[in-house]
Amino acid sequence: MASCSSLKQHFFVIIFVFLIITGISSPVNGCFTSIFSFGDSLTDTGNLLEISVSESAEALGFSLLPPFYGSKNGRWKEFQKGVNFAVAGATALNSSFLAEQGIHSVSTNISLGVELNSFKKLLPSLCSPSSNCRELLRNSLIVMGEIGGNDYNHPFLQGENTEKILQLVPLVVDVITSSINELIELGAETFLVPGNFPNGCSPSLLTNFQGSSKDKYDSTGCLTWLNKFSQHHNRLLQNELEKLRNRHPNVNIIYVDYYSFTMRIYRSPEQFGFKETVKACCGMGGPYNYDPSKSCGYPPLERCCSDPSSYINWDGFHYTEAANRWIASVVVEELMSAIPGLKNLCPTSAINKLRIPYQHKSTF
Repeated sequence: MASCSSLKQHFFVIIFVFLIITGISSPVNGCFTSIFSFGDSLTDTGNLLEISVSESAEALGFSLLPPFYGSKNGRWKEFQKGVNFAVAGATALNSSFLAEQGIHSVSTNISLGVELNSFKKLLPSLCSPSSNCRELLRNSLIVMGEIGGNDYNHPFLQGENTEKILQLVPLVVDVITSSINELIELGAETFLVPGNFPNGCSPSLLTNFQGSSKDKYDSTGCLTWLNKFSQHHNRLLQNELEKLRNRHPNVNIIYVDYYSFTMRIYRSPEQFGFKETVKACCGMGGPYNYDPSKSCGYPPLERCCSDPSSYINWDGFHYTEAANRWIASVVVEELMSAIPGLKNLCPTSAINKLRIPYQHKSTF
């Protein structure tokens, strides 16, 4: 088995933001002048570590979008080209509201509202007067998520009733779209908004609902009803994003369909180089190699698969670096398709640096 110590931080890698930030050189020659990212662990480049132990997360030997929390004044100069507010475990809904519903986060009380307020407090230090702030945001890329997954994962894993969790979906979507609208009013014009991944394929949730009758699973081994839940969230989100587009016709709001592409990988894993689909690479055994009481890296029994690149899932919740590379290629494709002329600016060099097999989506 491989050592977990060199692999623990893979899920902090914000591949798609890094992909774009590496191509930035100036407002003329780069894609965007700045990138501001919000979300949870899928886009956290070190904020949870900064909050908990005052350390910066780095992975793959590259500089990532700098994390906001725990940063000292001297580091704020780095924020001119962007900053990441995403925190592992973060929810879209306020933690106090969720607590009133009996839903608790085990890692952080950070919500999307907290992240957005942090951004608004930081903004005046990046641009002054206010007209310059609007220009800064107009030339920036806003990555709104992925966010919302933890609003559902926490209660599912805590045994809440599915009908109760379903009632959270429109509230989660409203927080996401309201945050986007607030940033539009501040001057932002380009947004990447990922949908939820297929939760029914998550080793953590598959373990939690282990023992479900065979008719609850599809041919990939994923739980059908949980995947339908993810699709429900994504439909509501897309509907509300369309309303935002109608209200703001000059704003680019690009929905990234993580769900559909990831399901392509689950249905044809060999095509993408994967052998294990619903089993985690780093875990403590069981049919899905996930144990909630002894998660990935649990000392002293660190157990990792010998070849992480052959696994889709890393630790029961997050994807491996190999899976993230494929997902990154889809994000780039969506950007290229949605914004005419962007293809001529910087993506080729960025893609080459990451060695992502960039293909037109019709070939997937």
